[in-house]
Amino acid sequence: MAILSSIVFAALLLTGGVLFARRVKSIRRNILLGRDVALNDNRPKRLRKMIRVAFAQGKMGSRPVAAFFHFLIYVGFILINIEVLEIIIDGIFGTHRVLSVLGPFYDFMIGFFEVLAAGVILACVVFLARRNILKIRRFHLKEMKAWPSLDANIILVVEILLMLAFLSMNAADALLQQKAVASYPVAGWFPVSSLLTPIFEGLGPEALVFTERFMWWFHIAGIMAFLVYVTYSKHFHIMLSFPAAWYSNLHRKGRLGNMSNVTREVRLMLDPSAVQETAPVEEVVKFGASDVQHLTWKQLMDAYTCTECGRCSSVCPANQTGKLLSPRKILMDTRDRLEEVGRNIDKNGKFEGYGKTLLRDYISEEELWACTTCNACTQACPINLDPLSIIVDLRRHLIMEESKSPESITSMFNNIENNGAPWAFSAADRANWTNE
Repeated sequence: MAILSSIVFAALLLTGGVLFARRVKSIRRNILLGRDVALNDNRPKRLRKMIRVAFAQGKMGSRPVAAFFHFLIYVGFILINIEVLEIIIDGIFGTHRVLSVLGPFYDFMIGFFEVLAAGVILACVVFLARRNILKIRRFHLKEMKAWPSLDANIILVVEILLMLAFLSMNAADALLQQKAVASYPVAGWFPVSSLLTPIFEGLGPEALVFTERFMWWFHIAGIMAFLVYVTYSKHFHIMLSFPAAWYSNLHRKGRLGNMSNVTREVRLMLDPSAVQETAPVEEVVKFGASDVQHLTWKQLMDAYTCTECGRCSSVCPANQTGKLLSPRKILMDTRDRLEEVGRNIDKNGKFEGYGKTLLRDYISEEELWACTTCNACTQACPINLDPLSIIVDLRRHLIMEESKSPESITSMFNNIENNGAPWAFSAADRANWTNE
């Protein structure tokens, strides 16, 4: 029986690992459909930023209540995985509480994990209440209907169930230890699960063993299912937030990247006698972006990394004044379009367009032109994502490829071309106001 259990466990572990690896490979392929961009400069600064933003949750503190409860889940997720390591060893080799050889430290460790599990449950309940009872506005914008809303609730409920399974497993184990049942050595400290023991006290040894084993299998199977599920969920930011923070924009906010070929041509127009740069110039395939393949791999990674927390949209002045733009939706739409392109490649072996693009089919012109480029969204993002860069590149396509812009902007362009300034009068008339 023990051998069969180990075989089933190994098969479960292998299946989960393969499904996770295949999905990660697919996401990596999708991200690398984007244009290349060099972001490996200043590694010490990038390391500091990753530690501060991703590891230490440095930007969460602007909203202290959410930061506290998110920290409970974050620490619980990291440290309770040590307990998962013990489960994996026990499952493969047919042992039970193999790390109990650590003695008093093991007792402290199990007790600490139980306190963390209780903290995770509390945090998840609070977050469920914020989403579904308090109905905070940023969780109920137009893009947070159907799947995005369901996904957030699924994750919170699953985390609660996994922690309850862990505590119930320990409660049954503690009672089996008290009854001196074979293969259940005295090990561990159970400060939280001991509160659950009255529920199981009326059960006999066989029923307790069944309960402990059921909760053990439920816990590890749930974790493997969770591992695969998060790759389809916004919670993939658990893993991608670290590279996203590493590849953050290190320049001052408000600085827009230039296309080298455009810069070169402008310099030649301003000074035709200038010596052309000898360095190779990037080949211009397209000005701006109309679809995901024209964005950079970093922008596509940002789309997969988005936590859908809505902090960006909650501080966006366009969104606050009722305009169509929601920076969170820009990232979500980019991810959804990228997933669609990926499925197209999986089906056909290569991407075969069928008349749809990111621009217009997912993101409308009205959304793009509502943006004030104030950078409030990038400042508010807890993991340094940059929806503004996607907006700017889509605008560049509209202006430079399609010559399309709102009337107010077209008028300004014409004035600059004709008058050298955005105003509708010539340079000779600019000082006329002083005559009065």
